[in-house]
Amino acid sequence: MKNFSILFVIFSSILIAQKTPLELNNYLKPTSYNQLTEYIYQLDNSSNLLKVEELGKSVEERNLYLMKFSNSEFGKDNNKLKLLIFAQQHGNEQSGKEGSILLVRELLKQENSYLFDRIDFVLIPQMNPDGSEQNKRRNGNSMDLNRNHLILTEPETIALHKLFNEYLFEVSMDVHEYAPYGDTWKNYGYRFNSDVEVGVTTNINVAKEIREFSKSKYLKFIEKYLNDNNISFFEYSPGGPPEIDYIRHSTFDINDGRQSLGIQNTFSFIQEGLNGKDTFVENIKHRSEGQMRGMLGLLKFCYEYKDQMKNIVKSERVKLIQNKVDPKVAIQLDHFSDGSKLKLPLYSYYSNSDTVIIVNDYRPIVKSTLDVERPKGYLVPKSLTEVIDWAEKHTISYHDYEKSEFDKIEQYFVTQLDSIEFERDIIVNPKVEINEVKNINTDEYIFIPLNQIKNNVIIIALEPKSMLGLVTYQKFNYLLKSNENFPILRLVDESIK
Repeated sequence: MKNFSILFVIFSSILIAQKTPLELNNYLKPTSYNQLTEYIYQLDNSSNLLKVEELGKSVEERNLYLMKFSNSEFGKDNNKLKLLIFAQQHGNEQSGKEGSILLVRELLKQENSYLFDRIDFVLIPQMNPDGSEQNKRRNGNSMDLNRNHLILTEPETIALHKLFNEYLFEVSMDVHEYAPYGDTWKNYGYRFNSDVEVGVTTNINVAKEIREFSKSKYLKFIEKYLNDNNISFFEYSPGGPPEIDYIRHSTFDINDGRQSLGIQNTFSFIQEGLNGKDTFVENIKHRSEGQMRGMLGLLKFCYEYKDQMKNIVKSERVKLIQNKVDPKVAIQLDHFSDGSKLKLPLYSYYSNSDTVIIVNDYRPIVKSTLDVERPKGYLVPKSLTEVIDWAEKHTISYHDYEKSEFDKIEQYFVTQLDSIEFERDIIVNPKVEINEVKNINTDEYIFIPLNQIKNNVIIIALEPKSMLGLVTYQKFNYLLKSNENFPILRLVDESIK
């Protein structure tokens, strides 16, 4: 038995030492879908830590692969932290996929096996194989997958959320690339140049303890870890250029990979690697290694802080499930200054070197501009089959409604369709009145209670004045009609007032 173990380690080491598809391509072209498929199954056969499965299929019927890492039966050890990383939602962002392949090889090395004493890990190296094959941002339906996590119309995002709902990962990361080479920045004379940028959850409905722990602990940890590995780092800070536009820390919208999982009180991050300037393979070796190091750093952080992270997520999710969270829910938000200035590391086109610019219009704080009272739940007409289908895709629980003594039913009346600016976009912002409804035919409605992990998702999605809600999408804009009642009703428990 001992000799067999030694032979297995030797065999695994030989296979792991083999070149990746990108290396075999001499860094001149990215890993193709077929090369990815062949390589990950080779690694699967080399290690009892790894199991490759099919998550689902893309629009064009390519497999979406998930790679499970565990030294026990996956998901069965409740003492372990469950971590999910997914890459290349945008097909023209190749380094996330290439970094994922490097990560797999790294994790199968003997010196990293200790990580799985505390972590069960799932890696999805390629969310958008259709876009990747053509080096295009969108999927086979010309949909931006990273703007589809609320309405869930695409097979790729539906599959991802089905996986998340099955295991309820405590930690997740969405891996992307950013491109700072536009004419606006070039005319300004500077551009971003950090190898890796990382963002935390910014929607203030996410538990404060999760947001603060992410910012104070993880960002400091990953900065040091990357710098120690010769990878430059900065907190994800889109916007600008300075003095022309403001700098913030990314969106608070829940339709992307990070916030859609974070809003369920998950430690959820976005990682953005620096894209190539002229071609997608420019500097691809360093870019891929930077992405790999960023992902590996998250695993090492999760190993070190496993107990704290598990306890925080468990506590904050219980509050969602028991509907014992802040009675106010922010449905319109904006970015604000706290009076501080940002020291922004940039690359200077004038000196052809890195420099630091002081940003005066820096808006790191997200605040609510409109709250609603958290209800008991919502009554959805059974005739709204698209809304019910949406709830089912999110694994949102619902059942027939049975009126209780303290129930108060409220309905919005839309007096006027207006608009509001949201991060340089214009979206609908109706003017409404709210009225009590005394009698309804309960047989015509299903009841969506809030006492579930999707608590925040439900409210943000179903409120008619939510700047992040279903009504802001063309698929659901028929729900809003001027001088008519909004069809989805609010159910308030008056006994808790």
